[in-house]
Amino acid sequence: MAEGGGRKASISIDQAQSVNRQSIQADGPGPNNPILLNQIPEEENKQEVHESLKKPQISTHLVQVVSRGQQELERRRQLRKSGRGDPEKDDAEEQLDARLEHTIPLSELVKNLGTDQEKGLTNAQFEANLEEFGLNELTPPETTWWLFQIIEHMTGFFALLLWMASILCFIAFGINPDGVDNLYLGVVLAVVVFLTGLFSYYQDAKSAAVMAGFKNFLPEKVLVTREGEEKEILAKELVPGDLVRIVNGMKIPADLRIVTANEMKVDNASLTGESEAQTREIGIMKKEMPLLEASNMVFYGTLCVNGGGFGIVTTTGDRTAIGTIAALAANASAETSETPINKEINHFIKIISTVAIILGVTFFILGFILGLDPIDNVVFAIGIIVANVPEGLLATVTVSLTLTAQRMAVKKVLVKNLEAVETLGSTNVIASDKTGTLTQNIMTLQHIWMDGKQYDATDVSKINTEEKSEEKDVPKKSAAIIKRCISLCTTASFTDKKEEEEKIPFQKRKFSGDASEGAMIKFLEPVLREMHDTTVVAERKLNPAVFKLPFNSTNKFMLHICEMANGAPDGNLYEAGQHVLWMKGAPERIWGRCNSIYVDGKVQEKKTMEEAYKSGLFKLMNNGERVLALCMMPLDKDKYKGEYEYKWEGEKGEESTFPCEKFIFLGLTALIDPPRPAVPGAVRSCQTAGIQVIMVTGDHPDTAEAIAKMVNIITKPTRRDIAAREGVPMQEIKDSHPEVGAKVIRGVDVNKMTDEELDRVLDFEELVFARTSPANKLTIVKALQEKKFKRYKDGRAPKRIQNIVAVTGDGVNDSPALSQADIGVAMGIVGSDVAKDAADMILLNDNFASIVDGVEEGRLIFDNLKKSIAYTLSSNIPEITPFLLFILIQIPLGLTTVLILLIDLGTDMLPAISLAYELKEADIMMKPPRDSRKDRLVTRKLISFSYLQIGIIQAAAGFYSYFVVLNDYGFPPGEIFGAATLFLDFEDDPDKAVFDNEDTLDARSLELNGNSIDLIPCTFRDPFICHQPDEALKHAQTAFFVSIVIVQWADVIACRTRRLSIYHQGMRNTVLNIGLFEETALAIILCYIPPIHVVGTRAIRFVHWLPPLPFAMLIVIYDEIRKYLIRLGPAKGSGRKISIVEEYTYY
Repeated sequence: MAEGGGRKASISIDQAQSVNRQSIQADGPGPNNPILLNQIPEEENKQEVHESLKKPQISTHLVQVVSRGQQELERRRQLRKSGRGDPEKDDAEEQLDARLEHTIPLSELVKNLGTDQEKGLTNAQFEANLEEFGLNELTPPETTWWLFQIIEHMTGFFALLLWMASILCFIAFGINPDGVDNLYLGVVLAVVVFLTGLFSYYQDAKSAAVMAGFKNFLPEKVLVTREGEEKEILAKELVPGDLVRIVNGMKIPADLRIVTANEMKVDNASLTGESEAQTREIGIMKKEMPLLEASNMVFYGTLCVNGGGFGIVTTTGDRTAIGTIAALAANASAETSETPINKEINHFIKIISTVAIILGVTFFILGFILGLDPIDNVVFAIGIIVANVPEGLLATVTVSLTLTAQRMAVKKVLVKNLEAVETLGSTNVIASDKTGTLTQNIMTLQHIWMDGKQYDATDVSKINTEEKSEEKDVPKKSAAIIKRCISLCTTASFTDKKEEEEKIPFQKRKFSGDASEGAMIKFLEPVLREMHDTTVVAERKLNPAVFKLPFNSTNKFMLHICEMANGAPDGNLYEAGQHVLWMKGAPERIWGRCNSIYVDGKVQEKKTMEEAYKSGLFKLMNNGERVLALCMMPLDKDKYKGEYEYKWEGEKGEESTFPCEKFIFLGLTALIDPPRPAVPGAVRSCQTAGIQVIMVTGDHPDTAEAIAKMVNIITKPTRRDIAAREGVPMQEIKDSHPEVGAKVIRGVDVNKMTDEELDRVLDFEELVFARTSPANKLTIVKALQEKKFKRYKDGRAPKRIQNIVAVTGDGVNDSPALSQADIGVAMGIVGSDVAKDAADMILLNDNFASIVDGVEEGRLIFDNLKKSIAYTLSSNIPEITPFLLFILIQIPLGLTTVLILLIDLGTDMLPAISLAYELKEADIMMKPPRDSRKDRLVTRKLISFSYLQIGIIQAAAGFYSYFVVLNDYGFPPGEIFGAATLFLDFEDDPDKAVFDNEDTLDARSLELNGNSIDLIPCTFRDPFICHQPDEALKHAQTAFFVSIVIVQWADVIACRTRRLSIYHQGMRNTVLNIGLFEETALAIILCYIPPIHVVGTRAIRFVHWLPPLPFAMLIVIYDEIRKYLIRLGPAKGSGRKISIVEEYTYY
């Protein structure tokens, strides 16, 4: 590698094995210096250059496939050893066993791949390899052919019932060709199933397309070196021979042979099932070493969870280990787990279908006993089944899910499994990370503490070693050494050359690295340029790092050892050419490793500044600032020089080959990351909705507490607040103090707690966990999920609870908790691949407020499905009762099967779907979370509301209209009972009917086949209808049909809210308003367009539209009173006994 035209160093295997001994004058971070680039620390997971990391190729399905593939691989190996293997099927595992790139020298591998381990491929080599090997993509799992998907939608449980009914109609028509109605009904049923199947398929395909589109928001990108230049490319464009930078938190984009590694560990769980992170290193493996166990390889789809380095691509796409294993299970069916909403819907389908079949069969048998015509009996049984089946339900569900997808997209939320968003409606605890989620992740260096005093960063920026400040007495020597520490103990850098050319202000420039380091270089870069005529990168090149220990969540610090080109700013601390250790990290970790402190050019014992340090740290953290401490140590120039082998070993570095304590404390840097503007209101919304918001952060307790107060997570006094107010030590204030309402707990204290003690801590409504490790976060989430009772300080009886926990996170250290949570929420911009893999949903804008939107959507989709089902089921009663009364008391059929279908799939369909468009009720976030154990999608209260309350009123409206019409055409209600046979016979052979008067308009009786009926004068003397059983019945049936349409107006309005008055909800649902118009218009068309009368409708008089109106008004009034009484009762979740109205009618 070239050093500004200086000497060149190439990497052999032996040299690579002593990577940390190198003392090469480096060009700074970049592909030309793979030895010194080493690793971006975990603090820097939030790299802007990697902000779009996403893995469209690796899916949950693939992980399942790999698991099955591993089992199949082992089985086939055993068969092959025993001589019973199938040669044709053994190709895949033989390919895996035959790969030897981990067993040959690196130089030989580089030669075989035609690449260069420093400069990577040339562009010409890349083009050639791309042509030969293709894109780096796995063949996606086989999908069901679209035609088979359509057939699947047409053969669901409901659909099979309707197919059976259609076939029975065709059979009935075959037996009796004169019954053309049976033919029409069979055709209608078949068309219904076909069209609803197509619609359901279309909506599913549309929803899948929406979700696929979301995933494309975050294409996977990697940093690759080609022709000596590092560039960012799409991972699918990688080819064998490419030199790839591996950073902490990234998903490995192909199979790579390690070239350089520093503290690198990978999570191979998705490939090998190993739960522990595996160390990666350079070197050569023995030939008998299986590929998947090679420590010098990293594999496509696994995750880098610590350290980093460089690797050369050996295989891509289907030729990778994960691709080869997946091929073994290509024909295996993936097990799919049902989402809660799917379980609810399937449960509902089974219940309704069972009821439909039982009723249909029961009344078929009853009709047979009563001697009904077999054909008519079959048709009536079909009618009962059709009346029970809500044909439009599945279409409504798919529309609801699609709408949710679109709304979630607008709100910048990606849900991996769309149906899982409903689970958010049950969430009652959110454990949120702080940085980037609750805060803006826009760090600014605000203060610097040194020499026992706090200074504004802007004042420090004006000081160099040659001059004094006229405004502030800033210690120039301490300021200079702190600037030196910041420049050499950071790895962040500005990335956009165009911004440099355009002279964009440093505060607005893009950078690689985490937010804290970004703030530091934004502070330091203009200072170095204006006062010292240099840059941060130039400083790093001038003083190259010979050893780097990256930040991790265990150490909570990062460490660089640099070979200094010049002496210390004060001329005394170190000399030119001397190795100096620089460290940056958590204040308590840095202060604990120091025994002295630097005070304006002099080193003195730290105890002299102990009180000033504690006071300064408390003041900074109490302002909500993120504090990082700085320290350094000049190393013995006689011992630590040249190619000295630096190693960090031991749990706390106690076995390292260089000093790990007795450092010189330099000072504190305080950064402010202000809360996002929408977060305080979002937290309030959660609390109002009965959702507890807990902060779980790695930050210092004081900083965490200050931010928690800013965003309303803490609103009650803590022990610190009470102690400060009363002027006593905090230790004297116990948790049992009556005023203590919020608690801040450190991760180390969590480690010391028993399960019972932690359970007691979780009784606090307002909680902040600070300085937590990954293990702490996991422990907290598990404890929340396992908590059974909530205890109260005010003496209330403990309350049984079942927590549904959502966890937010962005870093590698968050992944265990994200996986454990009921809903894991990762950050889309700053989140690492590890976090995104573990999460169930991703916030594309990293805003906590979006979680609240997700909770609202989860509640809304559940509410709207309930409303749609309640509306749909209500019309079942008026549809079923005509058939029941026909068989039981021989009332002429009030509603035909065709008219039922016209209601279910015509007039009712759009209003039912329109409820999916219903806006949230005003109190949706004022109700407690849904208890998934009790508040099911379909409950006995919903069945009671739809069937026994609204359904009964609708049936009464239908029969009232039916009797009114028959009465107006000369058939009094008292004579209708038992007259079903006469009406059927008249329709079959009207010529046999005998009236007591030749003028049928004046007839007073009718006799047919031994059955007679008394007649009354007709209100409307239409000779074609008056005293004509067939036409009068058609008009009565049409009136029954119209009455259902009218009462369904009231029903859909009533179902728009579950608790609020329609007055408060308003009529803002445009689709519902269109639905009301559509069902009315369709009813008018069916009634008054003569060619359509073939379906059994007639042009009824306008006056016959009026009888159901009082019943419609009754439904609205009844429902408004019911909701009013519910609202009068105690709030749900208040602990007080709910009203009897709510207990039995709130669905």
